[in-house]
Amino acid sequence: MLPLYLLALAAAIQARKELLPGSCNFEANTCGYMSDGDFRSWTLHKDGHFIAVDATLKDDLDLDIRTDATGVLLSPVLEQSEWSCMRLVYQISGTGSLQVLQRTEGRSFDRLLWSSQRPSDSWVIASMDLYNSTETARVVIEGIPGRMAGSSVAIFEIHISPGYCLDCDFEESHLCGYNNQWNANVNWFVGGGGGGQLLHNNLPDDHTHNNRTGHFMYVDSIYSKTFKEVAKLVSPMTMVPMSGCLTFHYQRSDEGGNLFSVYTRDRLGQYQELWRAELDTPSDWTRTQGEWTPVQVDLKAPYSVQVVFEVSFNSPRGGHVVVDDISFSSEFCSLNTEPTFDASIANCDFESDLCQYIQDLRTGSLWKRVSVKPNIFRNGDHTSGAGTFLLAHSQLNTQSTYMSRLVSPTLAANMKYCLRFYFSLRGFNQTDQALEVYLQQGRSEEKIWTQGEKSRGIWIAADVTFQTSQPAKVAFVSTCRSLWDSGSVALDDITMSLGDCELVTGMSSSLPGCCDFAAGLCGYTQDKQRDAADWEWRRGPTPTSYTGPRGDHTSGLGYYLHMEASPMLPGQTVRLLSRPLRGSRVPQCLRFFYHMYGSSTGQLSVHLEKDGGDILLWQRSGEQSIAWLRATVEYQSNSQHQITFEATRGSSVRSDIAIDDIVFEGGPCPATETKAPMATFNEIE
Repeated sequence: MLPLYLLALAAAIQARKELLPGSCNFEANTCGYMSDGDFRSWTLHKDGHFIAVDATLKDDLDLDIRTDATGVLLSPVLEQSEWSCMRLVYQISGTGSLQVLQRTEGRSFDRLLWSSQRPSDSWVIASMDLYNSTETARVVIEGIPGRMAGSSVAIFEIHISPGYCLDCDFEESHLCGYNNQWNANVNWFVGGGGGGQLLHNNLPDDHTHNNRTGHFMYVDSIYSKTFKEVAKLVSPMTMVPMSGCLTFHYQRSDEGGNLFSVYTRDRLGQYQELWRAELDTPSDWTRTQGEWTPVQVDLKAPYSVQVVFEVSFNSPRGGHVVVDDISFSSEFCSLNTEPTFDASIANCDFESDLCQYIQDLRTGSLWKRVSVKPNIFRNGDHTSGAGTFLLAHSQLNTQSTYMSRLVSPTLAANMKYCLRFYFSLRGFNQTDQALEVYLQQGRSEEKIWTQGEKSRGIWIAADVTFQTSQPAKVAFVSTCRSLWDSGSVALDDITMSLGDCELVTGMSSSLPGCCDFAAGLCGYTQDKQRDAADWEWRRGPTPTSYTGPRGDHTSGLGYYLHMEASPMLPGQTVRLLSRPLRGSRVPQCLRFFYHMYGSSTGQLSVHLEKDGGDILLWQRSGEQSIAWLRATVEYQSNSQHQITFEATRGSSVRSDIAIDDIVFEGGPCPATETKAPMATFNEIE
């Protein structure tokens, strides 16, 4: 019997299950898939039964010169009333990339489902879940072959079936995208199919059909050579948050030498055990031989994971393990299972109140909710530049020493969390106790974060990953040991998410329509025809004093775009163009942060350009603030358009202008929240 890693690359998919609209094998036609006329066309290769987009060279002798080879393939309109799984059989030859997106009516940006830049010598299978929705959508497939000669991106088959991508009965040759993690000695194989087994003949009938013609997965110890040989059967990566009941059936010969466990594995390679088989005695195996054992285990995956079926052997006499009929349900296995914990209860921007945070009154000092008019000594809040934040400040106390403690709501046990918050320090000579974060579990308290350097008076983001073993709380603690070591500590925009911070921040930065300029321009382009210079990609302060930001808005230590006024003449402009955006019959909301500080600051404006016309959407002139300010622009366009950010240089070099954290969202912009009364301090220092 062929091992799984070979079968997973099989070129043919013979679907025995129901296929949904949008499935296509490209044998006779494209099944309603069409190339987007604004890009390169995909070519149907009738002899090879696949569709492809190839690199096109302007000059065969110059491999570095090519036309734009991006090909966009649009599916027919798909109904999404039920959860479904899309499997793509593809190949990237040479160099290139392939990504699959979901396009929903009324939204200007597509949602990324999956992407790859990994070339292969044969066909590869990718799986992605399509969640249920009342809205119709299309699947968008973008193929970009690289510059290398012979590069191409090809699709052999698109297979959409009801259910989840974790579901599998192993009756189809693509094996639902499950794959074997290759081991030199022990591996998962496909069993059944009516033929004799390669290793021995004591394997059971399959569970799906209860006969010898059905298929299942099995691993055997016969080739095990070293202590604790491990075989891993790995599911496709989940692409959307999922929680519910994972079900599978197994048979296991326990002859004193195998362990069978099921784990989840995230994108960082971190494992979490879901289930482990009990260690039965040989007499127990004799009584149950030939019977399938059902297993149900709750799965909570708020971020992308793979399910790993792992078997380890201690010797060649470790027996075998057989698995069949893996399925997933959105309902938990037990009615007593608590729903996935909502970590957002610990989110707070302090615009209206303290949310669910409380002050520890025993410490002798309180965090104060304040609003500050931004000046050269103090930024405004991080949320909008003109809102509120929390402040612990020694000069507001008559005591020579004090401590301020802010305590979060209770967090669920046995979970991994990502805490993000923004802080700003001023005046502390020693910062090791200026701001610390503690995890309170029962009667114990553990320090999980401390500030090790001065924040230079700007808002800096801190990310903290931690694990709870019992119900817990997080405490933000600021300590002033003496008046000689005093200063102010500002705190704002606390967010709490499930999962490791590396996973959470990666997800948020890839949302459609968002750009924080951390890795470049996100598809925005400089206008080379109508402006006098370019927006500059910068980190840290601008080179001219008394103008420009001291850091970006996203984290305080990242990148932003700015107009450097020094080499420009008064009245000259820089223009940044979005990529073409689809029209919509409903309003769209654009949010971004801007920085306009300097005695001669010019003008920043946002324009909508379509059909050769230009519509002014938003504009500010002159110095606005030393802080990053939030702008919200609501607009509507029925046809394809572009959004342009235009900055104009003022009368002197002190007229730098910067932008950061651009977000496009469907629907009208939310109404401005009414702010509760608060303390106000315009002179902090």
